[in-house]
Amino acid sequence: MLPGSAVYPAGRLGPISSQEETVPEQATTLRPTRQRRAISEALEGATDFQSAQDIHDALRHAGEKVGLATVYRTLQAMADAGEVDVLQAASGEAGYRRCSTHHHHHLVCRSCGRTVEVTGPAVESWADAVAREHDFAEVSHSLELFGICADCRA
Repeated sequence: MLPGSAVYPAGRLGPISSQEETVPEQATTLRPTRQRRAISEALEGATDFQSAQDIHDALRHAGEKVGLATVYRTLQAMADAGEVDVLQAASGEAGYRRCSTHHHHHLVCRSCGRTVEVTGPAVESWADAVAREHDFAEVSHSLELFGICADCRA
């Protein structure tokens, strides 16, 4: 949905390390408010990253009374809790989507924004080797692959 974007996994402002395979330990349980449930349900069926404005529009269309500021705050809280991934568009707009809790990367269509979760064992090994070679610890990384999907090429 947000072509030309960078992806930050599980609510991070930056990428996670290859050693992290689950939601961060500091993830907290969020209070189940009516608005949070509605936002969570809106994300359930989404296959692509959606902006807060897109989610707000869908909720309003469905008859939910929820403010845009509430949508932004709730999405940020969900990201901080590791419940959603955040994709940062080149324009600065953030997109949100429920993703796998294991470490992964994204393949993003530059035309339509379709996003596929991918794993990269060779990338993980390379990142670990570079960290060891330079005596770095707690190294994190992200990898986003951008291209044009088959549907957009057709």
